[in-house]
Amino acid sequence: MKELFDLTGKVALVTGGTHGIGLAIGLLLGKAGARVCVNDRAEDKLPGCREAFARENLDVYTLVFDVTDEADVDRGIALIEKNVGPVDILVNNAGIIKRIPILDMPVSEFKQVIDVDLVAPLIVSKRVAPGMIQRRNGKIINMCSMMSIYGRNTVSAYASAKGGLKLLTASMCCEWAKYNIQINGIGPGYIATSQTAPIRENGHPFNDLVMTRTPAGRWGEPGDVANAALFLASKASDFVNGHILFVDGGILANFGYVKGENDI
Repeated sequence: MKELFDLTGKVALVTGGTHGIGLAIGLLLGKAGARVCVNDRAEDKLPGCREAFARENLDVYTLVFDVTDEADVDRGIALIEKNVGPVDILVNNAGIIKRIPILDMPVSEFKQVIDVDLVAPLIVSKRVAPGMIQRRNGKIINMCSMMSIYGRNTVSAYASAKGGLKLLTASMCCEWAKYNIQINGIGPGYIATSQTAPIRENGHPFNDLVMTRTPAGRWGEPGDVANAALFLASKASDFVNGHILFVDGGILANFGYVKGENDI
């Protein structure tokens, strides 16, 4: 059983993995034996990531590059290949969200979300996929969303990008599965992170919505998502391909429309 989830000798890249869900994924992959690499656009976010790994007696290779810039991605991946090794596991985790009504959203900001959340996973995947094809082995995990399959008020760009990422995941599967590469997505539900702290307070309308609609009766934890990532990064998922694994406590099974709540 342990061999199914043993990542010893594998090199894993978690983009934007300096905090939150990405950090939890990197830590768990490291505990499973992977040599973990984490990038960010900002140098000042890297020391905290290294400290988090050090507290778990784990090593991490951190570096700065912009996932939306092809030349910068090429430079960053080349550094990883030189200093750590070829990427065996890619987690396209970097992402942004802008909560702006459609009529108020500048097209430039809509495009920015699309670039980070949809185009960047394509750029990074295209850079590592040829090596995976050559080795006939690889795992690509795209961080999708519940909004890969439904829309919501004020997040048109994010939902558009994540819906596109779901189909990009399927398309990558159609083209690369024959090379023994598994490409899947994770769709987190509502997760308790620093970003969601203000709306998780008792009495907040959104907290009430999540607590009443999630059959599990709680917010998810970053570790819940990391557990799914470990499965998709391991031998245990070798015949799982083109799939979006929703980690949502059952909310999608229970998310019917109730008048008034759809506007939250």
